[in-house]
Amino acid sequence: MSVKVRYFASLRECMGRGEEEARLEEGSSVLQLWQRLAAGQELPPGQEFLAAVNREHVGMQARLQDGDEVAFFPPVTGG
Repeated sequence: MSVKVRYFASLRECMGRGEEEARLEEGSSVLQLWQRLAAGQELPPGQEFLAAVNREHVGMQARLQDGDEVAFFPPVTGG
């Protein structure tokens, strides 16, 4: 299956790209996608991030479907 992946804020800088298409096996989780994409990347120690699938926050164990849009972004604070 194929999913569209988008990176925001500091993760965009760390990954060196804003978005990409990724192919992975049916039933893969968000965590499996992240591990595959982040392999070999130099992420700052302690870098925390959140994930959303089709613009809804999800946990890292959420299962993906063909055509999903996955976003990775750091926690946001502000007022």
